[in-house]
Amino acid sequence: MTAAAGTVGPGKRARPPGTMLRHLGDHGFSSQAARTAALRQLVLQAPAPVIARSLSFHDTTTARIAAEAGKSWIHYAPGDHTG
Repeated sequence: MTAAAGTVGPGKRARPPGTMLRHLGDHGFSSQAARTAALRQLVLQAPAPVIARSLSFHDTTTARIAAEAGKSWIHYAPGDHTG
């Protein structure tokens, strides 16, 4: 791409917010599906409440997605366990 095509470079402006999502949507990519898939991967790697607080999601949203993904974290004990 050239600078004239809207790329970011020295002295150039970034695209307006949402432009990339519209562009992906025009090509058949669902931003909602991608967002849910990314969140599903995160709740498999860390407890849902941790992800919720880190990304400003509601606890019930991340807990629901974790349950759908098959991860409950019921044995997770929050706190410092370093000794």
